[in-house]
Amino acid sequence: MIEYLWKVAFVFYSQTSTQAEAWVSKRLQLILEGKSSSVAPGMRQSATLPKLTLQERKPVDTCVRYLLNNAKYLKYDDYLKAGLPMATAVIKGACLSPPD
Repeated sequence: MIEYLWKVAFVFYSQTSTQAEAWVSKRLQLILEGKSSSVAPGMRQSATLPKLTLQERKPVDTCVRYLLNNAKYLKYDDYLKAGLPMATAVIKGACLSPPD
């Protein structure tokens, strides 16, 4: 999920911008607090106001769709309270891969 956030940040800010890092950190914090559904509309509005082209806003739409479609699974606040481990897709993939 964080890779989606970075792609969106780079729609609005340069890849070397500290603003991009702050933007991602703020949204990631909200998502970890269980507020993924509230993050999505703000992103969509941010892409609409500057009248981005469909191609320019594609990362935004992809991330918004991911957040809304997976909202019932993005209950990180509950998972963290329960002490469940968090892992990236790479780690999850390695755990699920069959042994050599």
